[in-house]
Amino acid sequence: MREDVEALDIRDVTANWVNAIVLQAQIDDRIKALADLSHTPLFFGRLNYLHAPGAELAEGAEGEQFYIGRRHVHDAGGDPMVIDWRAPVSQPFYRASKTDPQDVALRRRFGYTGGELTAYEDEHLSDPSEAAAVSKLLQQEIERPRVGPMRDIVATIQPEQDEIVRSGLSGSVCVQGGPGTGKTAVGLHRVAYLLYAHRDRLARTGTLVIGPNRSFLHYIEQVLPALGELEVKQATVDDLVARPGLEVRGADAAETGVVKGDARMAEVLRRAVHSHVTAPVEPLMVVRGSRRWRVPAYELEEIVVELQNRDIRYGAARDALPQRIAHAVLVRMEQAGEAPDDRVQDAVARNPAVKAVVKEVWPPVEPAKLVLRLLSDPEFLAVHAQGVLSEDEQKLLLWQKPPRGVKAAKWSAADLVLIDEAADLVERTHSLGHVVLDEAQDLSPMQYRAVGRRCTTGSATVLGDLAQGTTPWATRSWDEALAHLGKPEAVLEELTAGFRVPREVIAYASRLLPAISPGLVPVSSVRETPGSLVVSPVAEGEGEGLTAAALEACRAALAHEGSIGLIAADARVPVLAQALVEAGLPYLSPGEETTAQSRLTLVPASLAKGLEYDYVVLEEPSAIVDGEPDERTGLRRLYVCLTRAVSGLTLLHAAPLPAALA
Repeated sequence: MREDVEALDIRDVTANWVNAIVLQAQIDDRIKALADLSHTPLFFGRLNYLHAPGAELAEGAEGEQFYIGRRHVHDAGGDPMVIDWRAPVSQPFYRASKTDPQDVALRRRFGYTGGELTAYEDEHLSDPSEAAAVSKLLQQEIERPRVGPMRDIVATIQPEQDEIVRSGLSGSVCVQGGPGTGKTAVGLHRVAYLLYAHRDRLARTGTLVIGPNRSFLHYIEQVLPALGELEVKQATVDDLVARPGLEVRGADAAETGVVKGDARMAEVLRRAVHSHVTAPVEPLMVVRGSRRWRVPAYELEEIVVELQNRDIRYGAARDALPQRIAHAVLVRMEQAGEAPDDRVQDAVARNPAVKAVVKEVWPPVEPAKLVLRLLSDPEFLAVHAQGVLSEDEQKLLLWQKPPRGVKAAKWSAADLVLIDEAADLVERTHSLGHVVLDEAQDLSPMQYRAVGRRCTTGSATVLGDLAQGTTPWATRSWDEALAHLGKPEAVLEELTAGFRVPREVIAYASRLLPAISPGLVPVSSVRETPGSLVVSPVAEGEGEGLTAAALEACRAALAHEGSIGLIAADARVPVLAQALVEAGLPYLSPGEETTAQSRLTLVPASLAKGLEYDYVVLEEPSAIVDGEPDERTGLRRLYVCLTRAVSGLTLLHAAPLPAALA
C-alpha cells in the first residue's frame, strides 16, 4: 500500500504549482501514516462469525472470517486483508463473551515476539461446552516490558474501556480511573476512534490532547501516529494560554495560586473589562456635505446600554457600536427625505466624529495591561473585587513591587491564565471539535475555564484520578470540575480494574486513600505478582547510606528486563544524579526515550505523574511528603510515586514511613 502511494506520478494531474504542492503534501502524509512499526505486526486477532455480519441469521448461512489489526490493510485488488480495530465489525473482538457471544464462533488472539508469530489462543464463544478462561496472551501483552515511549493498547482493550473509546462525538465523557486502569490510553484511543468515525468533521474543526507537562507529552506522543493519526496536536495548559512577548518568569506562593485559580477571578476580570465603558455625556454631530445630523446623548446612551445587555464579547460590541450609531444617523436622513444605502452607513460609521465617540465611550482593552493593573493597583482591584474577594485575598494578589510595564513583569503561569480569560472577554477564543484533557485533577477552576473555551462548540474527554491531585487547588469533585469546564452534562465513567500495577503494590498504595481521597473506590488489580513489593529500611539517616542503598537497588533492577525508574524527592535528585555518574550508571531524564542500552530514568517526584516503569526504586517516602505545602498534598504525591511500577517496587526509607504505610 505504501509503495503504491510512493509510485504515484502527479505531474500531469495538477492544474498549477499550488495544486502540486498541496497534493504532494497529502501524499507525504499518507506515506507517513503507512509507515511500518518495528516489532509490531499488522494484525493481532481474528474473528470467525457464525453468519455474515448484517445478513439474515438463516439456517445454514455461512459466516465470515476477519483479521483485526491496528490499521486497515488491503491487497493489490483493493480487497480487505486486515480490518481496522475501530470498524464496527471489529467491536466483538473486545465486547463478545461466553454470556454474550455476539454471533462470534471463534475469537483468536495472536502472540508475537519481535514481530514474529509465536503463539495463538482460541476462544469458542458460541460453544457451550467450553468454559470461559482468562487469556494468557492478553496477560502477557499487558505485562510485556516497557522500553521506549507509551505504546497503543489495541490488542488489550477491555470491554469497559471499549465502551468509553467508542462513545459518540456529540457527548463529553469524564473518566475517573485509579493508577493502572488505562485511562490515558483510553483517552488517546477515543481520539483515534473519533477521527475514524468522524474524520471529515474533525479535519475541519481540529483535535487537541492536553497533558500536564512536556515529559508526559513526549511519553505519549507516538501512540496516535502508531495508529495512523498524524494530525492531532498536543499541548500543555501553559502552551494554550501562552502569549507572544510574555514569559513566565515568576512563581506564586501556594495561597496566592489558589486565589488566582479560583473561579471568582472570572467575575473580577469581567467587571474590570466592562468598567472601561462610560456613558456618553455630549451629543454627536455628524457633518456630511452641507448637512449636519445630530444624535442626542440620551440616544447614544441607549445604544451603549443595549450593547452592554447583549451577551457578546467586549470587542464585538465595540465593533458594532459605530454601525449602531451610523444607523441612528441614517434614520434621521430617511426622515428628512433622503434614501441612504449601506455604503452611506459604512461611510458614517467611519466618520471622525463617530470614531471619536467610540474611542471615548468604548475604548479598546489590552488584556495583559488590564491584568497588570489589577495586580498592581490596590484601588482598581478593590473596586472590581468588592463583594467577590475578601481584603486578605486581594492582598495576596497584589505585587509588592509593581513592574514598570507588561514586558518587565515577572508573570506566573496563573497570571497568563488570567490574561487568557481577559482576552476571551474581549474576543471569543477559537473552539476545536474535540479536546482530550489528561491528569485533569490538578487543574484550577480558571485553568478548566481556559480549556473549556477551546471546546465550546465541540466535545471533551476528561481523564483523571481525584486521589492523584497534587496541587493546592486540586479538583475536589468531577461535578465541580465539569461545571467550570462548561460541560456539566458530561457522562462520568469510573475505571476500577487495574491492569498495569501489581495487586500487591496497588493494595499497599491504597492504604493512603482514606487520608487523601475518602470515599474513592480502590483499584482492584487483575495481576497478582508475588514478590513485586519490597519495603527496605536503611540503617543510616539521609546521606551516603540511603544513596548507596538506592544505587544497589538500581543495579538489582537492571538485572531484569525492561525500564527502571529511580523516583525521589526533588531536593534529593542532584545528589542522586552525581552518585549515578560516579557509579558509572547512565541515566535519562523523564520523558527521554529508554533504549536497550539506557533503561534507567532518574525521576523527581514532581514529574512522576503519568509515567510508568517496569521496576521502580522509590527513595525516602517521608522526604516526598515533606516536599509539598501540606501533608495531604504530600501523601497524594507519594500515592502517585508508589503506583508507577508495572512489575516491581522497591521502597527504601531511613526516616519513619507515613503512619498508613508503617
